[in-house]
Amino acid sequence: MNLPLLDFGGSAPPLYFLHANGYPPSCYRPLLARLAEQYHVTAIVQRPLLPESRPQEIEDWLPLTGDLLETLAAHGAGPAACVGHSMGAVTLLRAALRAPERFRAIVLLDPVLFLPRIILAWKIARALGLAHRLHPLIPAARERRRYFDDLERLYKGYRRKPIFRYLDDDALRAYVEGIACPSEGRYQLCYSAEWEVHIYATSVWRDMDIWRALPGLKVPTLILRGEETDTFSAAAGRRVQRLQPRVRVAAVKKSTHLLPLERPREISELILSFLKET
Repeated sequence: MNLPLLDFGGSAPPLYFLHANGYPPSCYRPLLARLAEQYHVTAIVQRPLLPESRPQEIEDWLPLTGDLLETLAAHGAGPAACVGHSMGAVTLLRAALRAPERFRAIVLLDPVLFLPRIILAWKIARALGLAHRLHPLIPAARERRRYFDDLERLYKGYRRKPIFRYLDDDALRAYVEGIACPSEGRYQLCYSAEWEVHIYATSVWRDMDIWRALPGLKVPTLILRGEETDTFSAAAGRRVQRLQPRVRVAAVKKSTHLLPLERPREISELILSFLKET
C-alpha cells in the first residue's frame, strides 16, 4: 500500500518518520520541527489512519512493513534516513532487515520489541483467544473518550494525568492538537478505537523473526529507550547488542515510552548527531 505523506518542512536531505499506534504524526511536531532544521522531514501516515482501511485487513504487523517499503519505492526514496517510534520503530526495523538498500541509517525510539519469553507468552495468549482480555492497554483504548467540544478542556484534563508528567506545556498542546480532528463542529480522535485495539491485539506474536534476523542487520542503527519505559527494556537492549554489536542503544533519563514527546530537544540532538556520524 502506497501511503500518504505529511510534509513537516526543511530543505536538506530527506528524513522519513513513522508514528506510534494511537499517535498521529502531528503529535510529534516539536521533535519534527527540530529535525527539519537539518533535514527535509516527511511523516508517513500509516494504515490505521486511512479512512478506507479496515483492521481486519491484518493479523500481525508485517503488512505495515510492506506498506513502508512500497511507499519509499513509490517516492524514489533511498538510501534514506528514517526514524520510528514504538509501532513505527518495529515497522522500520523489519524494513531495514528486509531491504537494507533502502536505508542510510535508522533510529528506533522505544520500539515494541520484547524478549523471547514474552513473545512466546503472547503467542500462547493469542492461540487461546485471550489477547483482548490480557493486553494491558486494550481496556483503556476501548473506553477512551472519542468526542470533545473544547480542546482547551481536553488539554487541562490531560495536564493532570500522570502519563503526561514529563511533557511540557507546548509538547502537550501539540499532542492534543495532533490527536483531535474537527468533526461537525466538535472534535473526535483521529485514530479509531477499532484500529488502536486491533494493533495492540496483533502485536508481538510474530516478533521472533526480528530476533533471528538481527545478527544480519546491515543498516547503521540507533535505539533510544526511555529510562522509565515499560516497553523496550534494558534487558532487551542488551540482547540486541549481543546479537548485533554495531547497534547503539542508549537510555534517556526522565522519560518513558513517550520519550519523543517528552524530550524533543534531547532526542533531536541525539538523532542528528548519530545521522551526522553515519
